[in-house]
Amino acid sequence: MQGRGNDVERPSWVPEGVDITVPNSARAYDYALGGYHNFQVDRDFLDRLVQALPGIRADAIANRALLHRVIRWLIGQGVRQFLDIGSGVPTVGNVHEIAQELAPESRVVYVDIDPVAVAHGQAILAGNPRAWAIEEDLRRPADIVNHPDVQRILDFSEPVAVILFLVVHYVADDDEAQAIMDYLRDTLVSGSYIALTHLSPLPGLEDEMERFRKLFDETPTPSVFRSYEQIADLLTGLELVEPGIVRIPDWRPEPDDESDPMAGAIDLAAVVRRP
Repeated sequence: MQGRGNDVERPSWVPEGVDITVPNSARAYDYALGGYHNFQVDRDFLDRLVQALPGIRADAIANRALLHRVIRWLIGQGVRQFLDIGSGVPTVGNVHEIAQELAPESRVVYVDIDPVAVAHGQAILAGNPRAWAIEEDLRRPADIVNHPDVQRILDFSEPVAVILFLVVHYVADDDEAQAIMDYLRDTLVSGSYIALTHLSPLPGLEDEMERFRKLFDETPTPSVFRSYEQIADLLTGLELVEPGIVRIPDWRPEPDDESDPMAGAIDLAAVVRRP
């Protein structure tokens, strides 16, 4: 049934007040991963992204594969606490599933600005005392760290891994992005980690990537590309884990990872340690 604005028919799991007529990055990403917590406007938006930059679905899958590699690596380093900011809709194979399978005592908090992502996260995490989802904005990192549910689940006197996958590029102002990263760095104790992926220009695809970027101006979260040097600046004061700042396929690849040459090619990835 069609209508005006929020009068478009909405599933029962959609929180009140959510405008389902405007595309949303988290829900488009959910669709790219094969999820179902998205709307026609999100699916149409992803189709337009694919037209602008073919291979973007493979890029989403590559990001998810990298997330698995990073979580497994962090568990191997003894990390048992995870703060996933900009988590999106927690579809199958997300942080808590990977971490708690390997180390059941692991604790995870998901953070997203999208009420749909948060509502779904809370629904699937009900009954899991070591994991939860909250609605907060990366641009207010102190509100995240000091949120009662974050304080309840995570102990910042012990190492925490902050996951920032495909989210910092939604903070377009460089000074603001730097302030966010500095705050998170200074909040963490020695032995903590930050894992980040970020859209970055790919030589030879400048026109396609600019068309891709401009599409996000239609969403509540416009995006920006940053170079290797700009991303390195964001990580000032932190120790790069080998192999450093690299394209996603080059961060500790595994034999069964996505073979599409575009998979992860438009993103730079890094894991850094708080000394």
